[in-house]
Amino acid sequence: MEGYSIRDYRQEDYPRVLSIWESTGMAEKERDDDEHVIERSLKMGGKFLVLEKKSGGEIIGTSWMTYNGRRIYLHHFVIKPEFQGKGLGYFLGLASIKFAQEKKCQVKLEVLKSNLAAVKLYRKLGFDYLGDCHVLIMRDPDFKK
Repeated sequence: MEGYSIRDYRQEDYPRVLSIWESTGMAEKERDDDEHVIERSLKMGGKFLVLEKKSGGEIIGTSWMTYNGRRIYLHHFVIKPEFQGKGLGYFLGLASIKFAQEKKCQVKLEVLKSNLAAVKLYRKLGFDYLGDCHVLIMRDPDFKK
């Protein structure tokens, strides 16, 4: 897409990435997603893409993909609010899917049902509903009954 480029994340990007996540509600403390977790996931075969404006290098989007040897999980896929609705999410989504194709893996993501614009984008990119599944998470692995 003219005027924009997609590249791999660099450690020095983290403060600007965090700023985008904060502006879109993706920086919740419970997620426990910091620069160390990103680096660990990259060492395990994941990928983190940033979308930036060519002029000035402003980071305006992120796509973080973790890999567990079986599937790619798409996390923190976001475009800064003032750049949404311009086709940039589709552009970043195609680059993300390319990584999954190289790994020859399924891609899984979670999206709020109420986020209709994101659901529409993901459907356009070829994602479909998994079925009538509940998504559960244990945020504290030291939990004891």
